[in-house]
Amino acid sequence: MSTTELPASHAELMDGVYRWQRHIYDLTRKYYLLGRDRLIDGLDVPQGGTVLELGCGTGRNIALAARRYPDTRFFGLDISAEMLETANAAIAREGLSGKVKLARGDATDFDAKALFDVEQFDRVFVSYSLSMIPGWEKTISAALAALAPGGSLHVVDFGQQEGLPRWFRTMLRGWLRKFHVSPRASLRDVLESESQRTGATFRFRTLYRGYAWLAMIGSSK
Repeated sequence: MSTTELPASHAELMDGVYRWQRHIYDLTRKYYLLGRDRLIDGLDVPQGGTVLELGCGTGRNIALAARRYPDTRFFGLDISAEMLETANAAIAREGLSGKVKLARGDATDFDAKALFDVEQFDRVFVSYSLSMIPGWEKTISAALAALAPGGSLHVVDFGQQEGLPRWFRTMLRGWLRKFHVSPRASLRDVLESESQRTGATFRFRTLYRGYAWLAMIGSSK
C-alpha cells in the first residue's frame, strides 16, 4: 500500500494526536507503557536476523532493540508522518541509520517488499499499537503473513486490568480514551485463534495484575 492509499481518516487522526505529543511521548509513556523492554529482551533474534515493528512510533523500541541485537537489521512502519519524523531523527541521532529503515504504511494492510525490499522477517513485534488501530485483528494476520519460517510475532499491549481495583481501571480507561486508545478485551482469544489456524505455538502472560498483556506466536520452520 502506498502512502497515497493510506486510510486518510486514521492517518490524519494519528497525525493530529501526535503533532505535539511526539515531543514528550517517550518522556511520559515510560511510566505507563509497561512491558516493552521485557518484550524486546524476549525477541531472541537469530544472528544476522531481521525484525519489523508495526506501529513504530517515535522509534524508541527499535533504537533500544538495535542496541540489544547489534547484528540485526530493523524495519519500522507507522501510519503517522509526524511520528516518523521524530523516529527518523532519533535513529539518526543514535547512529543507527545504516541498520534501520522506516516507512509510512498501514499496519493492517502493507506490502513489505515494496516498503522495505524485504518480504519476510525473523521477528515481528507490536507494542501498544493494537489498542489504537481500527481493524486491529487484520494487523495480527498481516504480521503472521510477514513471518519467515520459524519466525515469531510478539505483542505487548494494555490488558483488562483484571487484578486491579475498579477505580483504577475506570480512571485508566478514561485517560486512554483521550488518546483514542481502547484495550482489546478479545486480544488473547484472537491471538490464540490465529496461532491455532496457522499451526503455531502460543504463549501468553499477564503483567502487573493484568495491567498489560504479553504474548508470542511462534511459527513452524
